[in-house]
Amino acid sequence: MQDGFLTVSVLDNSTNRPIEGATVNIYSIPLAGERSSPVYQNLKTDSSGQVTGLTLDAPDIIYSQQPSDVRPYSQYSVEVSVDGYETVIIDGTQLFPTVEARQNVPLKAKTRCKNSYSRQNEEVYGIGENTLYGTYAPKIPESSLKPIPPPTGFVVLDNPVVPEFVVVHDGLPENTSAKDYWIPFKEYIKNVASSEIYSTWPEQTIYANVIAIISFTLNRVFTEWYRNMGYNFTITSSTAYDHKFIYNRNLFDTINIIVDDIFNTFIKRPPTSRQPLLAQYCDGKKSQCPNQMTQWGSKDLGAQGKDYESILRYFYGDEIVFEKAPIVSGVPVSFPGETLQVGSKGKYVKTIQNQLNAISKAYPAIPKVKEDGIYGNSTAEAVETFQGIFGLPKSGVVDFKTWYEISRVYVAVTKIASLTPTI
Repeated sequence: MQDGFLTVSVLDNSTNRPIEGATVNIYSIPLAGERSSPVYQNLKTDSSGQVTGLTLDAPDIIYSQQPSDVRPYSQYSVEVSVDGYETVIIDGTQLFPTVEARQNVPLKAKTRCKNSYSRQNEEVYGIGENTLYGTYAPKIPESSLKPIPPPTGFVVLDNPVVPEFVVVHDGLPENTSAKDYWIPFKEYIKNVASSEIYSTWPEQTIYANVIAIISFTLNRVFTEWYRNMGYNFTITSSTAYDHKFIYNRNLFDTINIIVDDIFNTFIKRPPTSRQPLLAQYCDGKKSQCPNQMTQWGSKDLGAQGKDYESILRYFYGDEIVFEKAPIVSGVPVSFPGETLQVGSKGKYVKTIQNQLNAISKAYPAIPKVKEDGIYGNSTAEAVETFQGIFGLPKSGVVDFKTWYEISRVYVAVTKIASLTPTI
C-alpha cells in the first residue's frame, strides 16, 4: 500500500458557501463493499468548509500504470453532518496513491417536506467505478464531423464558445426518467476525466485525454446535437453515446490543474471544418476503436516522453490543429492575456482585488485587500490563500487558470449568474 491524500469540502447546496463546523467521518470500504469502522471520526470543517491533510491507504501505483485485475484505487465512504442540514454520505470516494483527491459534499438545508434517497434523514450518493476498471458499454462509433443544423434548427454560433453550463442527462437519451444536471463546464470536464482515466498517469497523457474530452463536448455544444433531435440536454452520461459522468464524485488535483489550464483548448480538422472534432476514444484493451485514440496507448506514449500534441496527432492524424475558444461564457471579465503579479497595475488588477474581497466574505481565510489596482504583496498573499483552498499551485500570481477559477468562485458565491443559466 501507498499513501493517498484527501481534502473534503462542505458547501451549502443553495448558496455555494462553505459550511464551518460540519462533522466529517471517513470509513474505508473493503472489497466486500461494506463500510468498516471509521478511519477518521468527528473531524470538523474549518472556516473554508474544509478538512485537509487526510492521509489514507491506496494501492501500489503499479496497478494504475498497466491494465490490471486489481482495483488501482481504494474506496472510502465520506459522511458529513451538521445541524440544520440533511446528512450526506458519499459511498465510493476513490483514492490513488501520491495524488490529492478532493471530495465536495453539498448539503441541503432541512425542510419540513423530507425527500431522502435511501435512508431516513440521509442522502446517499454511490460513486461508480472508473471506466478503465468497471464494466461499461463501449462507445457506439459516430462520424467525427457533424452536419451543421438547418436554419430551422437551433442556432449554431460562428465559432465554438465555452458554455457556462452543460446539461447532463444521467442515462440513455431516450430515458425520460433520468435526471438532468446543470453542471459548470469545467467541473463537467474534470468529472469525466476523473471517471475515465487514472490520475497517476503521465502529465502529457492527461493533457491529451482532457483535450479529447473538451473537443468532444464542445462538438456536442457547437452542433446542438441532442437539442436538434428534440431533447432538452447537452450531453448524456452514457458511455455508449458520450462520456461517463458520475454525479458528486471526487476529483483529483493532477486532473483539476490541467483542466483549469486548458479548458478552452480543442482540436479540429481543417480546412473544411470549423467545428471541434468529435474526438472519440476507447481503452484499447477491453474494446478497440480503429482510427481513434486508445487511452492505454496514450498512457504508453506519455510514458515514452511524447507531448500531448504528438499523442493526439498520433491517433487523430497529423492534420489536426489546436485552437482556443475565444469566448468563455458566464464570467464577468475575460482573462486579459497576461499574467498578473507583484508590480502589475491597472483595471484587471482591480477586478481581481474586487472579486477576492467578495469571495473573502464567504471564505474569511482569504485576507481582504485594498482595491487600488496595484498588485502588491498583500494581493499576492490573498491570491496564494485562494489557490491553496481551491487546489491550484500556490504561486501568488494570477495566470489563466487562476483568473478563471477566481471568476468561477466569485460568480458562485455572489450569485450574479442568471437564475436560468444559458448554454
